[in-house]
Amino acid sequence: MGDDLASEGDTLLHSEKEFHDAAKRNDTARMEELIRRGVDIKAKNNTGRTALHWAAGAGNVDAVRLLLDHDVPVDDKDSFGMNALLLSAWFGHLHVLQILVNAGAKINCVNRNGRNLLHCAAQRGHVRVVEFITEDLEDMCVDKTDKMDRTAFHLAAEYGWLEVVEFLIRLGCTHSAKDKEGLTALHLAAEGGHSNSVKLLLEAGADVNAQTQKKMNCLHYAAQHGYEEIARILVDAGIHTDAVNHQNASATHIAVLQNFPAMVKLFIDVECDLDIPDNRQQTSLHIAAEHGRQDIAEMILIAGVNLKLTDKQGKTSLDVAARGNHINLVDMIIKADRFYKWEKDNLNSDSDSWVAKHLTFKQDHRLETQHIRSVMWRLATKYLKPGEWKKLAHYWKFTDAHIRAIEQQWTGTKSYREHGHRMLLIWLHGVITAGENPIKGLYEGLVGIGRRDLAESIRKKANADSASPRKCVAM
Repeated sequence: MGDDLASEGDTLLHSEKEFHDAAKRNDTARMEELIRRGVDIKAKNNTGRTALHWAAGAGNVDAVRLLLDHDVPVDDKDSFGMNALLLSAWFGHLHVLQILVNAGAKINCVNRNGRNLLHCAAQRGHVRVVEFITEDLEDMCVDKTDKMDRTAFHLAAEYGWLEVVEFLIRLGCTHSAKDKEGLTALHLAAEGGHSNSVKLLLEAGADVNAQTQKKMNCLHYAAQHGYEEIARILVDAGIHTDAVNHQNASATHIAVLQNFPAMVKLFIDVECDLDIPDNRQQTSLHIAAEHGRQDIAEMILIAGVNLKLTDKQGKTSLDVAARGNHINLVDMIIKADRFYKWEKDNLNSDSDSWVAKHLTFKQDHRLETQHIRSVMWRLATKYLKPGEWKKLAHYWKFTDAHIRAIEQQWTGTKSYREHGHRMLLIWLHGVITAGENPIKGLYEGLVGIGRRDLAESIRKKANADSASPRKCVAM
């Protein structure tokens, strides 16, 4: 076999490649045979790795000893700045690490990212290696930082290595150290979704309200990834739930944007401020409206918000929903707006408990309202003339903004039918919520716009359903 290059683009000869492979699998017999045949034991591949790198990374004690017996350079680094010692720490091979240290390897080495032995072991969660490095090696500072100003504690927390985190806390590491972006270990644990590490760090006295350079607190990170358990832990620990980041966004803004309904519900339950404007002057509802998030929007609407707030373009959440063609959301916001007014006018009403239990702003598909809804469909599509739905809307105190939002969709010549139908269903929602008679209200509305003929006709059709609990017998 000719000893040419092992493969195109490789820097190793066939024999050298074979030597590396033997070191990887701890095949010392083959390694010795190749050494007798004159193989270059210091040969490096195209990433700068030697046989010692492979043997140390694989934890192959016999291969490592053999190579050291043949005086291979112990501190050579690959293109990532990793030497055999750092690789043994990275892969958690304590025995190999001890052998290399005894062979005179430099213990203060760092890789290309400025990470030392302790960083490597902590990032990979090798607690026994961490213990050896901190207890048996001299001059090993537990709070030494890498090029990003991260300590071993940062890395253990980021990757959720609970045992390492616990050990470093007992060792007395600094809890509050910040990296170049202002991240603490608690931020990293929260962002990584490591709830047990978050608990441990808080118990150890980590600052729950610490902010990064971008003013992110841990709740922002929990919201970004939908980590409900971590959010609850942070809330219980007293985190500022309405804190805003550099974009003036609260954790609620972020949860809405990322579409995590359960997280939004949690924030509503702990009474977060839903009317905080971000740097676009958008509230959480604006964001839900922009992205068509119906479930989230309903939760926010039921919780109660200020629907008059406008963004930087002067748009309310209703305007934003209409512009985005989110028709169901438009109707929900109008229902909520009308409900808020009704609720304000009926503060002493005894129907509060009923409303709280049954309040919804979504489309009504219930069997008990099917008949009246079919009456309204016929009214809107067959009997109301163009423009009459608007007269009815004004009679029932729909605002101009409500009418504009309804009218923004479907602008063809027959679109008034769809507009009228939507308006009628929105009105029906309010009537039913208020516990009023929809047939009576419909009759009065039609009479009010000068359509008594239609009012009488509708009354007969509505009352034709003998099962209807809302017969207009009083008229």
